[in-house]
Amino acid sequence: MVNIQKLVLLFSVLWGLGACQGQTSISKNVAIAPDSPGDCRTIEHQQGTTEICGQPRKIVALGPYSLEQVVALGKQPAGFGDQAPFHQGDYDNPSEQIPYLGSQITTQPVNVGLAYQPSVEAILGIQPDLILIPNSNNGLQYESLAAIAPTLSLDVANNKTHLRTVAKALNRTEQAEQLITDTENRVESAKKKFAAIAAKHPKVLMLVSDSVKSFSLIHHTQSLCGSLIKELGFTFVYPEDFKGTDSDSKIIALSQEALPQFSDADSIILLGYKWNTSALADMDTFERHQLEDLKQAWAKNAIAQSLDATKAGRVYFIPAYLCLGLPGPIGTRLYLDTLEKQFLASDE
Repeated sequence: MVNIQKLVLLFSVLWGLGACQGQTSISKNVAIAPDSPGDCRTIEHQQGTTEICGQPRKIVALGPYSLEQVVALGKQPAGFGDQAPFHQGDYDNPSEQIPYLGSQITTQPVNVGLAYQPSVEAILGIQPDLILIPNSNNGLQYESLAAIAPTLSLDVANNKTHLRTVAKALNRTEQAEQLITDTENRVESAKKKFAAIAAKHPKVLMLVSDSVKSFSLIHHTQSLCGSLIKELGFTFVYPEDFKGTDSDSKIIALSQEALPQFSDADSIILLGYKWNTSALADMDTFERHQLEDLKQAWAKNAIAQSLDATKAGRVYFIPAYLCLGLPGPIGTRLYLDTLEKQFLASDE
């Protein structure tokens, strides 16, 4: 069955659904780079404000969502904590150890544990001058990390704010604005490509699962997974009693027996995941690892095969890690590429 607790933990980290959401403590830490001690700026973030002077050199990124912003802005990490334990030991060969972003990493980051449960000892060993954490990390953890180095608690749910916050810390504000513009242009271009498909097959069912025995249906407008689908012109199919709004982030557990109630869905997007450790080798290997079991189970399941979307060949499999873990400019581009490849191919 789907491990709902792990799924909830993932979403709580990504979307700020943790118990400490909305709590703010004011922190004023200072990082000073010797080359420009007078270049100081005050950074506002989810836990208050932090003053950073000069250019941070040793950056620890907790979560792929933080690492993405660092890499997109042309910087490199000294330490990294992934969302799931895909790799043991330090990242001495990032291209084969860090999903999607590894090919753009030229350093050999220290593995500091999991994003939501990092090793303070490992972080201390790096002697960082900047730590980036998701806003759902609890307040006690924030205080512990902020005692080591200036720490920014980031609003992962707001991609532009997230990028701008990191950019200000890294003195890369102009680069951030260019990335935002480029991403917006890319989305506008994709909307034109998808216009005919969205008009012809507008209703989308989006589910998260590691098998076909059970699923999680999420109110996706608060994540890149769904917000981009909506922006491309599609609408989501929800249970009849669902009363969510665009400001909600709800998770609904579903069994396979509930699938027929979504028979009016024109298309189905299945976000697959597996948490166990596996050598990545390359991204094709990673995506197979994340999706293979789900694809096989869907193909063998009588209920799944009875759905109109399945019969029409409009079921699309995408690693949950991609759109949940990388909501910024790199993830948006990769997610759009994946959607275009699958949707446009099925509509030919």
